[in-house]
Amino acid sequence: MTRVAGIDVGGTKCLGVVIDIDRDVNGEQDLLAQVRYATPHASALVDTLANVAGELGEVATIGVGIPGLITLHGVMRASPNIVGSVDVAVGPDLSARLGRRVYVDNDGNAAALAEWRYGAGRGARNMWMVTLGTGIGGGHVLNGVVQRGVNGFAGEIGHMMVHPQGPQCTCGRSGCWEVYASGRGLRMLAGGEPGEDVIARARTGDTAAMTVLESYAQWVAVGLSNLTNLSDPDVIVIGGGVSGAGDIVMPMVQRWFADTLYSPEQRTHPALRLAQLGEYAGAIGAALLPQFGV
Repeated sequence: MTRVAGIDVGGTKCLGVVIDIDRDVNGEQDLLAQVRYATPHASALVDTLANVAGELGEVATIGVGIPGLITLHGVMRASPNIVGSVDVAVGPDLSARLGRRVYVDNDGNAAALAEWRYGAGRGARNMWMVTLGTGIGGGHVLNGVVQRGVNGFAGEIGHMMVHPQGPQCTCGRSGCWEVYASGRGLRMLAGGEPGEDVIARARTGDTAAMTVLESYAQWVAVGLSNLTNLSDPDVIVIGGGVSGAGDIVMPMVQRWFADTLYSPEQRTHPALRLAQLGEYAGAIGAALLPQFGV
């Protein structure tokens, strides 16, 4: 048994887990330990992560996934969900605190690794992970390698511009894909109604709710088509809170995807699959970071 630890930093919680990297991990039942802390202000993040690592016990390696722009050296340049997150040296400072190297990467990259290794992307040669939560995150695994870009900032797919005159995004720009296809986007399209309420009404056959979901599904498909036109993947894994309504939303997305994709009759379409590891994907993937390098 080789115990390795991963910590997923989210907007509200830091989730740490321990897995046996020599065995398959299919969900919570395969975790050897888990610890949860509330996500603090960025100034206290390293302290919190050190506490999580301490509670997880003796492990061979430690990885951390954080949302936002994370450099190849583990510095958080900016994060949309962590207050005060400007040039925080999470990797270097946490490594110094623990007296060992800590591997730090973007949380979308970590989740992509987990789904590629253990989940819905298993066996894929060219896979995108797309997380449709409060915002939109992503990660791209090509031939077993996470594509990080020159600075480590690749995969910020939520900020692809899909409508230059669209509403302002939390990033300060206008018309990002995240504005329309995230959980916040669904709420905006519904005129302020919570997305879970829209979905519940749609399940009863409510016409107005179904119309909102059709609009939402079209925006989701636009982004997925852009990713496909750009990188020609064989699998796109869709996770995040919105994916919990996959039974009603995904048939709409599939239909719009076929309509928006370039030359759909002349190509093989990537498989659109729902993520399998749920809220643990980011932490499990963080535990894989040392094995796959950052």
